Parts: sequence; C-alpha cells; structure tokens
Amino acid sequence: MAKRRRPGPDRSSYLNHRSRVEPIRAPDGSSVRELLHPSRHAIERLSVAEASIDPGESTRLHRHPVAEEVYQILDGAGLMELGDERLAVVPGDIIRIAPGQPHRIEARSEVPLRLLCICQPAYRDEDTEFLDTPDPSDTGTTWSSSAAHSNS
Repeated sequence: MAKRRRPGPDRSSYLNHRSRVEPIRAPDGSSVRELLHPSRHAIERLSVAEASIDPGESTRLHRHPVAEEVYQILDGAGLMELGDERLAVVPGDIIRIAPGQPHRIEARSEVPLRLLCICQPAYRDEDTEFLDTPDPSDTGTTWSSSAAHSNS
C-alpha cells in the first residue's frame, strides 16, 4: 500500500536557495528572506533568515523574551546595539543575542548591511517586543511569518 502524503510543508526538504525566497519587509525595518523555518522546511528547533538593511537605516529597537538569536554579518558594516553596548560590526562577525536582550543594528557603509539571523526556538511574531515607536512616515509592507511562508 502506498504511503499517503500529508498536506502541509514538505518536511523532507533540506536544501533551499535564497533566490527562491522573496524578500519581505519586516516590522523591525529590515528586508527579510526566511530561508528555513519549521512551518515550511525539514527543521524543528530553529529558523534561519537573511536580513538586509539599507545604508543609513536601522532596525527598530526590540527584544525576544524567549528566543536566543545569532547574527552573522555577511556584507556591509554596521553598528550593533546590545543593551547598553555599541559594537562596530563587519563581515565575518558573529553576535549572540540573549533572550530578552534589547537590540538593533544600523547599516553604516555604502552598501546594504546583510546578515544571517538564526533564532532558537524558531522565530515567531509573538516573541518580538518593540521598545520604540515606529516611524509614522514608513508605509512599507510589514512582515509576518505567515506571509513569508506563502512564498516558495
């Protein structure tokens, strides 16, 4: 008897390419490509996203009460705010962000700041608390994990 395939995410997938994922505007101000997430891929306990921040722009100050994050800087240069610390970051740098730690990152080069963001447990909108007020002139499309998962 043939196995019946359950509807939903392809849990056998293990390879994804960034070109297959459309960028979405995130509520923190960055452009995000969600590369791996449990709701869509064969991964269970973490998520991996690529974020891009335009020169001179920054993410909003926020924290994740539950998730631990790791950023790896891929391109560009920036200033990472972690609580009371300010750290200059360049490609190759890896930053650990503890659960509950306020953070934001600013692009400080002439090219977009591009980074990988790894969350454990996996990213959830409900685990993001913004600590500043949004710019009222920003009319960009906002991101939610469900919107990101509608793309292939």
